[in-house]
Amino acid sequence: MMKKTLILIATAGSAALLLSAWGFQYIGGLAPCKMCIWQRYPHGAAIILGLLAFAFPGVRPLPLLGALAAATTAGVGFYHAGVEQGWWEGPSTCTSGDIGGLSAEELMKQIMSAPLVRCDEIPWQMFGISMAGWNALLSAGLVLVWIAAWRAR
Repeated sequence: MMKKTLILIATAGSAALLLSAWGFQYIGGLAPCKMCIWQRYPHGAAIILGLLAFAFPGVRPLPLLGALAAATTAGVGFYHAGVEQGWWEGPSTCTSGDIGGLSAEELMKQIMSAPLVRCDEIPWQMFGISMAGWNALLSAGLVLVWIAAWRAR
């Protein structure tokens, strides 16, 4: 496949995932948690890198940087999916956390600083895979497309 076609596919993939996230938020009414937001930034970077790589195909590192952006969002998505499944702890500012041993004042402070949307709850899933999981899987595929674009002549 031609290099520009691969770059276009990778860029469009990140754009589709980012637009989907916004669709779930603004049309579907699913407010994002902190880690959901973290997954969006690398897609934005990948889109910018894709536009640059499409405009300047001779700049060889751009597809590799696109692969790095896609790998970053895939990694955050995998981490987030693991938090949702209870495989490991998430950030204390985004999950339920342990309240044992807290004084009433400390407990009130934790309640008041708790996020509105928790990172350890699954608001939507398809085929048993959460949005974070889908982002991880699809973004991992985009990494392969970016690498193929980098290798193409």
